[in-house]
Amino acid sequence: MHTGYPADPRVTAGTIALAAVALLIGGAFAGLIVEGARDPSGAMSAFDSYLFRVARFTLWQALLSTLLSVVPALFVARALSRHPRFFGRGLILQLFAVPLALPAIVAALGILALYGRAGYFAGVLTAIGGQGWPGIYGLSGILIAHVFLNLPLATRLLLEALTTVPADQWRLASQLGMGARPAFRLIEWPTLRAALPGVAGLVFMLCITSFTIVLTLGGGPRATTLEVAIYQALRFDFDPARAVTLTLLQIALTFVVVLALMRLGANTVGDANLPVAPRRYLSAGTAETVLNTALIVLALLFVAGPMAAMVMSGLGADLGRLAGEIAVRQATLTSAVLALLAALLSVALSLSLVMARRALALRRRVGARTLLEYATDTGAGFVLVVPPIVIGAGWFLLLRTVSDVFAIAPVMVVVVNAVMAMPFAIRAIRPGYDAASERHERLCLLLGISGWNRFRLVDWPSLRRPLATGFAFAMALSLGDLGVIALFGSDSLQTLPYLLLARMGSYRTMDAAGLALLLGLVCLALVLAADWLGRGEKS
Repeated sequence: MHTGYPADPRVTAGTIALAAVALLIGGAFAGLIVEGARDPSGAMSAFDSYLFRVARFTLWQALLSTLLSVVPALFVARALSRHPRFFGRGLILQLFAVPLALPAIVAALGILALYGRAGYFAGVLTAIGGQGWPGIYGLSGILIAHVFLNLPLATRLLLEALTTVPADQWRLASQLGMGARPAFRLIEWPTLRAALPGVAGLVFMLCITSFTIVLTLGGGPRATTLEVAIYQALRFDFDPARAVTLTLLQIALTFVVVLALMRLGANTVGDANLPVAPRRYLSAGTAETVLNTALIVLALLFVAGPMAAMVMSGLGADLGRLAGEIAVRQATLTSAVLALLAALLSVALSLSLVMARRALALRRRVGARTLLEYATDTGAGFVLVVPPIVIGAGWFLLLRTVSDVFAIAPVMVVVVNAVMAMPFAIRAIRPGYDAASERHERLCLLLGISGWNRFRLVDWPSLRRPLATGFAFAMALSLGDLGVIALFGSDSLQTLPYLLLARMGSYRTMDAAGLALLLGLVCLALVLAADWLGRGEKS
């Protein structure tokens, strides 16, 4: 069926969106290449013991974080799967979605409020250790924070994999009187084993590109990753040659991980929804029930503890005074405006790519996809290869020779955050648009409706909720981002995460706790709204 016009406006819009993404990433690479060509000897001299130590620590902490997140998640997911009517199961799964919504800097504050030198557990940990509790800065703090963020994600993804086991297998196992161990070996483990590489690869990817957690909890040069080293090389040491070398190495590592994820079929943006708990035909014995209950409760306490500590610390701050500070009001307004613009731009670019992909797929009768169709389908996913701090570093180096980089900081923050949120926005928008196109494509062709009139009259009624979902996710991600603003922020441009980091750096911990509570609640509300909108669309 030939459905497109020679100059389909959807294809034109998608091409423009692709060009914008290519310009952003290409400009970052251009900045790195120009800087490297300007001082090639300096870039080569950066390959020293410090560089290899940072690279080794980057891989080591990511590997440890992945093991500590995924291995317990296997048992917690199985426990939740074995007890579909566990008391509060739905609430637990919703609580496990909260770390996905929290900005990393808010999660770091919650970890410090609970396990830090002055945290709620400091007295207990001091009594256990027999001496003053030194805190958790360094590798231990990084690992705890990464497990807090990624254990719930891995649990939900593995539980989702277990829900794909056909009911017939459970029915047959029940008829054969199969116990827990053979059921795990013959039914559950093959499913978990198939999903495990993708889940572990996704968690490894998140940990190897972790910037905010390492920046706030790293605790010094011995606990520094490549992304933090890039930030330090530009903002503190101003060593562009070293920054170029570090950035290229970070890109190489990330590219290898993303390629591995693509081969494993991993979902690089996760999923916020889970299907209804299926009926189970095998009942758990008393010993297994006790063990599974203990696993679920321990995981629940580990995840809920930092969140409760963050709320308690935030409520202990002088919120009234903070709300009256000009700096806080200005940072809140700046965050809201930049996040709003980034979300609008992200949704517009994502919708353009989704429409173009659909138009090109309908136009193609048979045969392989064209390069343009492939780019509209997967182009946004390639932004995951280049983390925000890397894009910011490239543009920082490129623009510093032609203009004041801090003068154009708002543009960079908006554009980078918008592009980095595109994979999430596309995931929300694409199913709704494809379904609407399936219903209305032939009618629009027969009536000659295209362009703005088609979007306003035909597509918009079906896309309002998906667009709102993508918008809420993109705005939440942009509000909590610290990667780009850490490079381009200044006294004249401060967002809430930037101000929160500044208050932490000046040891104003109570102010930081109050700001973290405000930022966390806003981002959580946005993600919950996106989840509600997404569920409404599915129903």
